[in-house]
Amino acid sequence: MSQDTADPTRMPAGEDANGPESPAVSDIEASLELVRTNALQLLKGFSHAPSVLRIRAGGVTVEAEWPTGQPLPADPITLPTAPAPSVPTLDGPVVPAGVEVRAPAVGVLFHCPSPGAAPFVKVGDRVEAGQQIAIIEVMKLMIPVDSACAGTVSAVLRGDGDAVEFDEPLFRIDPSTS
Repeated sequence: MSQDTADPTRMPAGEDANGPESPAVSDIEASLELVRTNALQLLKGFSHAPSVLRIRAGGVTVEAEWPTGQPLPADPITLPTAPAPSVPTLDGPVVPAGVEVRAPAVGVLFHCPSPGAAPFVKVGDRVEAGQQIAIIEVMKLMIPVDSACAGTVSAVLRGDGDAVEFDEPLFRIDPSTS
């Protein structure tokens, strides 16, 4: 049995309910990609998120809503980009090189093992793969945040006591110094 027919509830790749992918489906996907790309470019110009962003293209409406007055993340969504130019530009903030350590859960991030104690790590510290570098508190449960690789802490992306979301970048580790 082929992969396309293994699950009778799934359509083979490249097909919709009307058979093989039609030019109309391709046009819609291209239009949605154009709307998404332009919306992201527009959002980069705001210092704070608008309360609502509504974009209409033909019969399609794309809507995003934020709590009023919240700052926008530095990069709301990472888009695939062309290769970087050989000459540095001043288009945006400088992002340190490295591997991001992301939040393993939703909760409150703590840089120290206990109140008043020294932080687990700070920028410039060497860490080993698997070394604990922070804690996330989730309903009185302490979840360790471990380094993804050996290297040097090149950036602390969230502050002590900040509420964090699952998979949110917390630290950046530069593995080239290991």
